[in-house]
Amino acid sequence: MTDSSSFGLHGKFTAQPGQRDQLVEVLLKAAKLMEAADGCRLYVVSTASDDEKAVWVTEIWDTKADHAASLSLEGVLELIEQARPLIAAISDRSEFEPVGGKGLPG
Repeated sequence: MTDSSSFGLHGKFTAQPGQRDQLVEVLLKAAKLMEAADGCRLYVVSTASDDEKAVWVTEIWDTKADHAASLSLEGVLELIEQARPLIAAISDRSEFEPVGGKGLPG
């Protein structure tokens, strides 16, 4: 089991028509920035084969505070600004507590 302070997010971004690939590109740049973020265990960008506008992001952090601190990393706010016009909606956002599994610290 991981520490009870572990924090996860899972959310669906609906891209503007024809903008999914560009949104994925921006979110993958964010994933690259998260490599330097303290406490980031996982930042995965996924697309849905049955929805040409859907992009899912799954994140796992050591703590909710680590996630909040990631917003102050150099370049993050710029990427958020790049993504905003590409996003039609954000839905199905869930916070969760990771409890264990492959890829998580024991």
